[in-house]
Amino acid sequence: MDKNLTGNRGVSRRDFLRKSATGAALAITTPPLAAVLLQGKESLAAAVASSEAQLNKKTIRKLLEIALSRGGEFAEVYIQYTTRSSINLEEERIRKATYGISQGVGIRVLNGAQTGYGYSDDFSFDSLKSAAEVAAFIANQPGKSVAPAEIMPRTYPNVNPISIYPDDVAIKQKSDLLYRANDAARKQDSKIVQVDAAFSDSTSLITIANSEGLYTTDERVLYRMNVSVIAEEGDRRESGYHGGGGRLGFDQFDTFTPEKIADEAVRQSLVMLDAVAAPAGPNVVVLGNGWAGILLHEAIGHGLEADFNRKKTSMYSGRIGEKVASELCTVVDEGNIPNRRGSSTVDDEGTPTQRNVLIENGILRSYLVDRLNGKLMDMPLTGSGRRQSFKHYPMPRMNNTYMLGGEHTPEEIIKSVPSGFYAKSFGGGQVDISNGNFVFNVTEGYLIEDGKITAPVKGATLIGIGPEVLTKVEMLGNDFSLDPGVGSCGKNGQRVPVGVGQPHVKISEITVGGTAVAGASMTG
Repeated sequence: MDKNLTGNRGVSRRDFLRKSATGAALAITTPPLAAVLLQGKESLAAAVASSEAQLNKKTIRKLLEIALSRGGEFAEVYIQYTTRSSINLEEERIRKATYGISQGVGIRVLNGAQTGYGYSDDFSFDSLKSAAEVAAFIANQPGKSVAPAEIMPRTYPNVNPISIYPDDVAIKQKSDLLYRANDAARKQDSKIVQVDAAFSDSTSLITIANSEGLYTTDERVLYRMNVSVIAEEGDRRESGYHGGGGRLGFDQFDTFTPEKIADEAVRQSLVMLDAVAAPAGPNVVVLGNGWAGILLHEAIGHGLEADFNRKKTSMYSGRIGEKVASELCTVVDEGNIPNRRGSSTVDDEGTPTQRNVLIENGILRSYLVDRLNGKLMDMPLTGSGRRQSFKHYPMPRMNNTYMLGGEHTPEEIIKSVPSGFYAKSFGGGQVDISNGNFVFNVTEGYLIEDGKITAPVKGATLIGIGPEVLTKVEMLGNDFSLDPGVGSCGKNGQRVPVGVGQPHVKISEITVGGTAVAGASMTG
């Protein structure tokens, strides 16, 4: 796509969409990608501009009035415009390229512990009115309706400044990244018999208005590139995978190059060709830094979300102020780390994101709180109300969840283990919120023998209870890092981008199993 996607109106597509987020809405019929590529920027801009409809503040206020007309306590209008593109390389060729624009409005009404929700991707007033009426039915006290407050725009400093937007990058530049990764992987070693690479980006423009007078917007750009390879030696085939991204400009790939991504994927696959069977039973376990924080996210993080604690289905329910972990452990969820995958200026309820200390030196300090649960639990909002799209209502979710570092070097931690297991990286896993039981796939693991990392291990899983694991933390590394930007978290049928992080962590005991599990709540 050319940098200046201008049509008859003479504005770029991104500027057109950004303008719409401050008072106008689009109903867009997107032409097939092939037609866009063939016809050029004028065709695309014309497709974007051809179905403009107005959704101004006056209309938003009217929708809020309708939503509250049956006696609801609170109403909210959520407007979303998203452009997405993706490219996939297989067998040394671009096999698939997609482009799409989605848009819609979600309307929510809260009445006590109940939520009414309606949505529409049709911006005609009749359709939006119907969505508001559907949401309003959660309350049935028409005589007690309250008028919404006057809409007052609020702006916040952008957490994720972008240098080069997806719309400013031609398709050829994006596909060239995939070809470079393919070439780099295949040149690394003759054992590499298959290379797949994928690139995706999206730009979302969000507007949130509610009956308390809030009116705010957020722009969210997201890039990601992945490379997976298969190495073959004799009758053995092993895979390797690496990728990353975030809410960054396209220039991130000047340093996070496709060659570096491919090299890491190849390294993993070649290591696994020499892997031995996983040891079974309780072991001292050392977790790697960065992406290994997925275990922290899944085994502990979900249990700290407010909805589970309000319903008393979490092992952490009613335990604020109690010791729940080793005094070495401080766990934070932070939604405003610049340009991270799980970051945004405001959450999907319009609350500014922030740094939330969940566990401090082993003491439980806070939950992750959205509007509904905050009111019912009398707790302050933490900027944790998130949703997948306008089709979904928000719920408390993690953003970027991590454990702070300690004082030991990774080498000191490994040296302290006479016999154990080193889990460098993870795939997916499963957790039961009610009791904290988890099972996680280890995608790259090693034996630790006499204080040294030795043989790579294949097919290992870690099995344990999240809260118990935190009490068994014995050493923390001084090498804290965040993951490369690959996490997506699932909850109640919704998926959102998230980040994780930690230093190297020594745990006195976790059960290591040799059978991988299928399915995951969080994936890379």
